[in-house]
Amino acid sequence: MDKLLPDVFIVIISIAAIIFGSIWLVDSTVRVARKLKIPELVIGLTIMAMATSAPEFMVTIMSALRGIGDISVGNIVGSNIFNLGFILGGTAIFHSLKTDPKVTYRDGGFLLFGTLLLLVFLVFDHSLDRYEGYILISLLLIYLVYLFWKKEAPEPEAETGDMRFYDPLLMILGIVMVLAGAHFMVGSARNLAVVMGVSDWVIAATIVAAGTSAPEFAISLVAAIRGRYGLSVGNLIGSDMFNIFGVLGVAAILNKDLPIDPKSTVSLFLLFAMVFLVLVFMRTGWKISRKEGIILVSIGLIRWIISFADIDINIF
Repeated sequence: MDKLLPDVFIVIISIAAIIFGSIWLVDSTVRVARKLKIPELVIGLTIMAMATSAPEFMVTIMSALRGIGDISVGNIVGSNIFNLGFILGGTAIFHSLKTDPKVTYRDGGFLLFGTLLLLVFLVFDHSLDRYEGYILISLLLIYLVYLFWKKEAPEPEAETGDMRFYDPLLMILGIVMVLAGAHFMVGSARNLAVVMGVSDWVIAATIVAAGTSAPEFAISLVAAIRGRYGLSVGNLIGSDMFNIFGVLGVAAILNKDLPIDPKSTVSLFLLFAMVFLVLVFMRTGWKISRKEGIILVSIGLIRWIISFADIDINIF
């Protein structure tokens, strides 16, 4: 137990740094962008997307550079499941979430396609190659070009007010905190996995994933409190898309081969099933109801129990 305490403390501090750093980064980035008269479309699709995915990006890239594929890929898979299960499901329990055909068919469909593509890339050879990273990045660029061409902006984020004189410094501080938190979290998370006798994948797909989902959680919570319930759906779908196509794409390019634990296959299939289920829920009545939210949260809980119990459900 004594061996666990230092790393547990570091992980907790790292998560706190990521949470506060990411919230400051998101809010200050939007205020600065609006002050510079950067179009809302650009803010939503690029700046906000990158800001909310900053923790996942930092943890995934640092893990990739160290050659730790399980933490790199497991963090993204775990974060996406956490977003759809705990955050989206939990918000739906708080209040049913309205959806619309555009988000469901266009954005949700693209996320489902990306999840299936990731499953194909990983399930047979249990690694993400560099050329597969180029495919993911290329598809993301094509999708963004299409949105710019159609001139359709996502629903704007919760209002953050006018730019304050210290916002540029707050941006820098937020980046530093997220970077530092990600750096220390990767090392300590791996140490915990060794001491606890579980795989890097389990730690990355649970504890690390929950910590790096802080921006999405913060935005969804603020949106729900302010009565903008529909914002949560678009925010989480967009974040999950950027995680798969953008973050994993860059990670694979930086490291020509990202191997993962074969036992992680079940998590990949679960992620695909959850995305499909969320789209079904979004289509039925064009809303995600409280009962459907309970189902999503329950799936997330069951998945955590299976992970920590180290139940071997090896499909291939």
